[in-house]
Amino acid sequence: MGNFCRKHCSCCLQTCKFSDNNSESYKVDDIVIVNNHVENAGSHPVPHQETPQNITVHSRKDSRVAYVALFDYEARTSDELSFHAGDQLLILNFTHESWWKARAVTPREKAEGFVPANYVAPVHSIESKPWFFRDIKRSEAEKQILQQDNKAGAFLIRESETQKGNYSLSVYDGITVKHYRIRRLDDGGFFISPKKKFQDLEALVENYMKVEDGLCCKLRKPCTKNEVPLPPDLCYETADHWEIDRNSLKFLKKLGQGQFGEVWEGLWNNTISVAIKTLKTGSMNAEDFLREAQLMKSLRHPKLIQLYAVCSLEEPVFIITELMRHGSLLIYLQNDNGATIKVPQQVDIGAQVASGMAYLESQNFIHRDLAARNVLVGDYGVYKVADFGLARVFKEDDVYQAKKDTKLPLKWTAPEAIRSNKFSVKSDVWSFGILLFEIATYGKTPYPGINGRQALEKIEKGYRIPKPFNCPQDLYNIMMECWNAVPENRPTFETLQWRLEDYFETESSSYLDSNSFAR
Repeated sequence: MGNFCRKHCSCCLQTCKFSDNNSESYKVDDIVIVNNHVENAGSHPVPHQETPQNITVHSRKDSRVAYVALFDYEARTSDELSFHAGDQLLILNFTHESWWKARAVTPREKAEGFVPANYVAPVHSIESKPWFFRDIKRSEAEKQILQQDNKAGAFLIRESETQKGNYSLSVYDGITVKHYRIRRLDDGGFFISPKKKFQDLEALVENYMKVEDGLCCKLRKPCTKNEVPLPPDLCYETADHWEIDRNSLKFLKKLGQGQFGEVWEGLWNNTISVAIKTLKTGSMNAEDFLREAQLMKSLRHPKLIQLYAVCSLEEPVFIITELMRHGSLLIYLQNDNGATIKVPQQVDIGAQVASGMAYLESQNFIHRDLAARNVLVGDYGVYKVADFGLARVFKEDDVYQAKKDTKLPLKWTAPEAIRSNKFSVKSDVWSFGILLFEIATYGKTPYPGINGRQALEKIEKGYRIPKPFNCPQDLYNIMMECWNAVPENRPTFETLQWRLEDYFETESSSYLDSNSFAR
């Protein structure tokens, strides 16, 4: 069953660490490293940057072990070290969780400096392999393999979603993506077909690059990695001190304007592209803002906009975040109007937003203003939840009570939240149902022809938005579940995430059975 465990178990799947059978420490002088990443890098195109869900801190913290750079990185301050994918590094200091001090084995302009921890991995670890994709699910694997850069035989190995400690092989046969379970032997080996076993995953890959052995085709090139993770912070210096000099910011282009201020595309230190949100003078208490910003910075997930820094010592206050070049989902949907965004893309947008909201749910956060206008669009079909200006953390009753003068977006807000001014994750779920309506209608306003108060009166009498034209019944059913009159009966975001991710999955076609192999 495709996602039985995620459907019925609340436990979190732990990352399975892979270690070579040869466990001795390798000194740099003893190692010859083939730069497998450079082949994928090609002419070094400018990639989309993806926010890391968690900064990976590898367990083999041994300064005698060489690390390899997984991606290119250009130093942003004098404390940092520049490197290219495939460069060898010695880690000198692991003290900071997300920035490590490193020495380049073959120095370029500078020999030592801090490097983002999520850009490097031990040379002989599975994380260093170009075909290994750590934290992606089956649906995301398919999306990445089906990119135009990949040809028949493109493949990747990922951690199994449903079977802890095992892996899955995803292969593009030129038409579709096929999935195979990689099972683990008691002695530490691996196999796809029980008739052929391998000491490690590298040996398994090498074998299937030579012969099909029952796969849909021979493995050829690893799936192209277009998405490069964002560094954990704007730079090493802002990891713990994120109040920056406002003179380091350059405003380039106004992107939009909202209730609390304006949003601009800009540059930090004339080099790094950022989004700058300016808050209207007097729109927020300084103490409240700093508390909010501190909470925002602690949230790290691939489907949430990452907060970089603030300028709060004088007004107007600036919030600096990652830049999403395609702007708000609302305008993006309206401009597309069905030209390229079809039902599969609509479901994928919903799944990505649900993923970000499931993380907020797990952290006991309430967004309070979830809508298409507060979802931003990046390159390569990436969508992220934004605008945490109204987000609040709840402590005891899973409820946040808004101030009396708080303005509410009535057509997006759950009826119980409007009446009592109390918000919960379940009121965010109601708003998610409205967001799905916006996605299905390419940005149309809900409850057309009536105002928010009139809509509330109709809702409380049992009215719900009718199924939009051309909206699949299954998708509309999810909306209706989000609009359940009883908050406790609405689904969780975790449930919404897997239902949308598995929307097109059939139980019989999830994975190919190794028993059907020719030999």
